[in-house]
Amino acid sequence: TREWKEKKMLQSSSSHRQPWTNAGDRSSTEQAKLAAVAIELNVRLRSADMPADMQERALRSARSLLDSSPVGHRPNPSLLARSLKKEFDSEYGPAWHCVAGKSFGSFVTYSPGGFVYFSVDSLSVLLFKTHVHLVPEPGLDPHRLTGCTEEKEKTRNGDEHPSAYNLKHQKLPMDTKIG
Repeated sequence: TREWKEKKMLQSSSSHRQPWTNAGDRSSTEQAKLAAVAIELNVRLRSADMPADMQERALRSARSLLDSSPVGHRPNPSLLARSLKKEFDSEYGPAWHCVAGKSFGSFVTYSPGGFVYFSVDSLSVLLFKTHVHLVPEPGLDPHRLTGCTEEKEKTRNGDEHPSAYNLKHQKLPMDTKIG
């Protein structure tokens, strides 16, 4: 039964660390709910650094997209990747990337809290977020750009990152060139 599977999953996670659990990051209730969702959707979470609600959204979206493909047709990994990327860009901000397929290697740098890797049916899915940096033209004062603010980068432990600055903008003058 479902309850038995959930109980086994929780016992398993207490005896050895499951790839999607980070000690202290998630409550056991969130872990149990996420495990139940994975079982319900027949999805295998492989690794994650992402809040449980975002993981659940990725799992449910992937399952829904694959289930909506016509019967007898193989699921299109490119369509799945594009759909997940667009959904996460619109819901959680820009710079999401998605790779989906039966066999691929990867080595990525991602923003903290923005990584999930899972398998659904015969496909593996890697979804991750990166930081977007606007780089001003040499000699252009970044503080003179309309609507721009400076945001200092921080490392995981909260120290300032040695890079210069990250610009967030709302609206740039028409004649300003960035990049």
